[in-house]
Amino acid sequence: TECISGCVCPEGLFDDGRGGCVEQKDCPCIHNNEWYSSGEKIKVDCNTCTCQKGIWKCTDDVCYGTCMIYGSGHYNTFDGKFYDFDGSCEYVATQDFCGDKNSSGSFSIITENVPCGTTGVTCSKAIKMFLGVMKTLSNRNATPLPAILEVIPNTKKFSEMTVGLYLVIEASNGVMLIWDKKTTVFIKLSPDYKGKVCGLCGNFDDKANNDFTTRSGLQESNSLNFGNSWKQSPMCPDVTQVIKPCDLKPHRKSWAEKECSIIQSEVFKICHSKVDPQPFYEACVHDACSCDSGGDCECFCSAVAAYAQECIKAEACVFWRTPDICPIFCDYYN
Repeated sequence: TECISGCVCPEGLFDDGRGGCVEQKDCPCIHNNEWYSSGEKIKVDCNTCTCQKGIWKCTDDVCYGTCMIYGSGHYNTFDGKFYDFDGSCEYVATQDFCGDKNSSGSFSIITENVPCGTTGVTCSKAIKMFLGVMKTLSNRNATPLPAILEVIPNTKKFSEMTVGLYLVIEASNGVMLIWDKKTTVFIKLSPDYKGKVCGLCGNFDDKANNDFTTRSGLQESNSLNFGNSWKQSPMCPDVTQVIKPCDLKPHRKSWAEKECSIIQSEVFKICHSKVDPQPFYEACVHDACSCDSGGDCECFCSAVAAYAQECIKAEACVFWRTPDICPIFCDYYN
């Protein structure tokens, strides 16, 4: 936003939008309803923007894309489309085997979703990361463990490391998978894959309105039809209705809303103008209502952590964990 020349300022000076008058070279810039002085820099994804004469001048680097899958069927695509899908099957999260059946590609990431409560919602139980040959997909079965990750084939095409709470798999072809060993998965792709991928994470073309592209290439407006198209086995039943666990378990609703209100509270105030808290709050309440078979706190904590992670991406670091709220012993005292 450029400074405005107005009658309140002497000739040659400009209204800075904050009740003062400045020279044009000192005009501030606005971002997410916050004012920044001339010369200040902000980070927007992987680019740096500098305020110059009231206008943002940004670097033009092409950034990695991130898709997040967490909790009971919550998806945030590479292009930022937020939706829910509760299917009990194996689904293509993302792959570059798109188009006709003979199309070539280099990777595929499959998520196996299973019921995680008595209301019918599902959580990601297992993640499979296929590098190279697509035919191996039909020759492998998920190991029956509470939470697993398979990388196929097990070659030197990738590196593995632990970073804080997360296991990080980085492949040599520009694919990275970050997993909390529970129900949260981040998939990061290099810019080389822009517009070349498909699956529940969308097509990574910087357009959120076409992310619901089915396996057959059709555009869908309904998340259920879109999600059903990406199941791996035709034997799995289609999802036909959106599950509302708080309606099914109304006695849990007030507790869920009270706990999840932290997302909309002063604790995350610095992030509210950068990342809309509403979809994350609703997802948190959804998960807190649905986790009725144990793991109540884990579901709640994963939901809040998902919002905190998006805040970090937007350069708003929030210290929200305490000894009483989702504590991690070393995190609080170190």
